[in-house]
Amino acid sequence: MLPNSRDFSLTRALDKIGPLQVSVIIPCYNQVQFLQEAVDSVLAQTYPHWECILVNDGSTDGTLDLAAAIVAANSDRRFSVINQLNQGLSSARNAGIRASQGHFIHTHDSGDMSDPRVIDTLVARMLS
Repeated sequence: MLPNSRDFSLTRALDKIGPLQVSVIIPCYNQVQFLQEAVDSVLAQTYPHWECILVNDGSTDGTLDLAAAIVAANSDRRFSVINQLNQGLSSARNAGIRASQGHFIHTHDSGDMSDPRVIDTLVARMLS
């Protein structure tokens, strides 16, 4: 059975661009006590093609130091950190989006912990 033209075009397009990259944006403001758990839930994702951008929004509690340590500890270069003066959650998210390289954006707050299959599920639903 031949795929319908939409499926065939999508398959051809995906073959050309390779794996779909997801940019996980984690804005943080004074969340040092929660940030490691949020990052651990990103590291536990079953979908392998992601980058994680930590956006420190002017924290004064050590969040920036922890974010920098996370980047240094993960030699696969999927983590990066942006540091900005406190401008609020929307500004921090937008800074992460501007820096993103992915095909899709997933926002993940610094106090969030996600199911390990969340990115897999999101990508599958975007393609269905």
